[in-house]
Amino acid sequence: MKAKKTYAVFGLGRYGIAVAKELVENGREVIAVDNDEKIVNDVAAYLPVCKCADVTDAEVISRLGIGNIDTVIVCMASNLEASVMAITLCKEAGVRTVIAKCSNEMQQKILLRVGADQVVFPENESGIRLAKNLLSSGFIDMISLSKDVSMVEIDIKDEWCGKNLIELNLRKKYGFNIVAIKRGDKVNVNINPEQVLDAESSLIVIANTSKLAKLK
Repeated sequence: MKAKKTYAVFGLGRYGIAVAKELVENGREVIAVDNDEKIVNDVAAYLPVCKCADVTDAEVISRLGIGNIDTVIVCMASNLEASVMAITLCKEAGVRTVIAKCSNEMQQKILLRVGADQVVFPENESGIRLAKNLLSSGFIDMISLSKDVSMVEIDIKDEWCGKNLIELNLRKKYGFNIVAIKRGDKVNVNINPEQVLDAESSLIVIANTSKLAKLK
């Protein structure tokens, strides 16, 4: 069985805490890091692995074993220089995916240029939603409609390509309702069940959250 992904969260403001807490509550291994000792002490009760450290220092990145982490979330938008350094050091250490929080479009461009794989605007995406998207590995996006129901955008699996929705009978197999087929920026809600699916498209579905694990 494949091991669960590991995460590190740099910067424990409201956004960083929300991301880390959601991941921990869902059983993920998370290293939470901030350079403010008071903040670290305050959150230690619900973030088991919480360190007070300077993530702009290469020796600290090495000592924390960040190179072995699957995904690092850099939540230090108020300090662009620190964000740039942290992203650069994570990539040099071999971290596959680095997600960074930013404050504006200029920061977004800079953070992407120095190696961030994804940049999020906190006003557009809450920390909890980001964590849920990370937990729903294999999904493009996920929005909770209620405690038990989510709307998810998913890639077309290789084995679905070249087949239509009638042949695949995805509702019976996975228990979800397809509400649209997306291709590029176009979203088609008038679904033709005989339309052949291809790798350039994605499905937008509504499903019981507990059943989404079948898709992973």
